[in-house]
Amino acid sequence: MTEGNFVDYTKVHLESGRGGKGSTHLHREKYVEKGGPDGGDGGRGGHIILKGNQNLWTLYHFKYKRHFKAAQGGNGAKQRRTGEDGEDIYIELPLGTVVRNSDTGEVIHEVMEHDEEFVVAQGGMGGRGNWHFKSATRQTPRYAQPGTEGEALDVTFELKVLADVGLVGFPNAGKSTLLSVLTAAKPKIANYEFTTLKPNLGIVEYRDFKTFVMADIPGLIEGAAEGKGLGHRFLRHIERNSTLLFLIPADADDINAEYEILVNELKKYNPEMLDKERFIAISKSDMLDSELMQQMKEALDEEGAFNGAPYMFISSISQFQLTELKDRLWSMLND
Repeated sequence: MTEGNFVDYTKVHLESGRGGKGSTHLHREKYVEKGGPDGGDGGRGGHIILKGNQNLWTLYHFKYKRHFKAAQGGNGAKQRRTGEDGEDIYIELPLGTVVRNSDTGEVIHEVMEHDEEFVVAQGGMGGRGNWHFKSATRQTPRYAQPGTEGEALDVTFELKVLADVGLVGFPNAGKSTLLSVLTAAKPKIANYEFTTLKPNLGIVEYRDFKTFVMADIPGLIEGAAEGKGLGHRFLRHIERNSTLLFLIPADADDINAEYEILVNELKKYNPEMLDKERFIAISKSDMLDSELMQQMKEALDEEGAFNGAPYMFISSISQFQLTELKDRLWSMLND
């Protein structure tokens, strides 16, 4: 999937169908002079139904269609025949999509399971036919109910990527390179900040044909929780990851300080994200010799870096300790 085809936010207008009219028919038959009312009920209007689809990864299919209107219910007919229900409209969404009311910001629904269905806009009720209104004093009512209006609302779809492991780090920390080495994904890689503008997903192959999903998410900067840089567009994708893999380059000025900034941005955005499992990978370690790496390790251990969270040195270029990294991640995911 190319970067331009990844759409994770869109607004759409929905209108369910109006209910059909009740019939005012009076029964007519040879040799039956006054058959009485026999008008049937109108059918209900079509619903608009959201449906989860695990085969979708983006909201790109809404790029050119953002208005959905369900069909009106059929009108009632003679012999108490009920009109047909309006045809429902099914809108398929990738798992992890949050549905909000665009006017109030209220969360209406979250799509989490394949094939789950949720009626987001109810079709209008069909009107009752005139035979419902027959009584001893009114034997030939010549009126029936009209159908009720359907619902109209504007909704916002926000996709939060579902992945087992989410890569967290500053721009140009090596997240895309790591994803490209561990998976078959082909993210854009370049030596400048914000090369990645949209999340990339890849499937990591583990032993015995086991797999887990890793997400390379756009780089974070200090102040992202207030919307700086890619801000909330980035942070909402981390909420659904089971484990967070922090990537900090070995040539950073202060490795532990970078980690604290990343954790602080997550905390300001949503404190619950700190409850997730965390692992720190010090990337670009091919720039270090074994002696310097040992000195850095001793210094990090001495100052109690990363608040006790586990860490290791890795290199995507030389593939140093990548097998061990997969072992640790698999263990964390399956504890």
